[in-house]
Amino acid sequence: MKPVAEFTELQSAVQSAPASTARFRDFYELTKPRMNFLVVITTAVGYYMAAHTLGDWTRLIHTLLGTMLTASCAATLNQWMEVDFDRRMPRTRNRPLVAGRISSTEAVAFALLLGIGGISYLAICVNALTAVLGLMTVVSYLLIYTPMKRHSSLNTVIGAIPGAIPPMMGFTAVQNDFSPGALALFSILFLWQMPHFLAIAILYRDDYAAGGFKMLPVIDPKLNITSRMIVLYAAALVPVSLMPTLLGLTGNFYLVVAMLMSMAFLSFGVACAIGRQRIDARKLFFASIIYLPLLLAAMMFDKL
Repeated sequence: MKPVAEFTELQSAVQSAPASTARFRDFYELTKPRMNFLVVITTAVGYYMAAHTLGDWTRLIHTLLGTMLTASCAATLNQWMEVDFDRRMPRTRNRPLVAGRISSTEAVAFALLLGIGGISYLAICVNALTAVLGLMTVVSYLLIYTPMKRHSSLNTVIGAIPGAIPPMMGFTAVQNDFSPGALALFSILFLWQMPHFLAIAILYRDDYAAGGFKMLPVIDPKLNITSRMIVLYAAALVPVSLMPTLLGLTGNFYLVVAMLMSMAFLSFGVACAIGRQRIDARKLFFASIIYLPLLLAAMMFDKL
């Protein structure tokens, strides 16, 4: 009987392994890893631009880890708050909470662990100012942006604020103070997000309408206001993208690259505003995800 019992135990272990992996993947999905990746990258850019040297790798790691934990908390609680609305949209119907693979209690406990741990970690291992910015990111994302999505098209503007705070956290982790450089990166991220997210809102307009979210393209069916906003924010990004050079953070190489790239990005925004078709929004979306990493790379390469 002993070989039979051992075989049964082995079979149970083999069967439970995939289930454990799938459950880990569901919790990982709750953190919105693609969005979190952008948060970590922009935080690292802010840290690099603020630092005179990169000798203190420990502080950088602490900053990135704490920021990632707080962003993961916000992403998880956002899905918990919107589970009933996500159930209505095809692109979100298979999320772990909606599909019932993770319970609400588990999600909230997981999020609180991430949030309390992340903010405490930043306060202890980095500095209090960076921890406060992390807390502001979570609070503004959950208590202002998330509910506003169902009441006002201004939600995109409000949502761009917590999305632009991470590079400031990189700066404050080094300098423990607000500086013109931190505000420059905040402004670049803020303005970039508007055409980026409006393009997404056009692409998923039917989904957002089904979910009850008042995204601008949903309440602006002819895209008249949406088109103007895309061009306005993309145009404002052109001079703002030059601020790192004007503030003495970067050299002329970045100045030229930023000017050319921002003008090119603006051209995609204008094309989207004129065409107002899904293909135009898709092109603008892809232009946005190419523009930002190349701009940040040029900024880091030409740091003075």
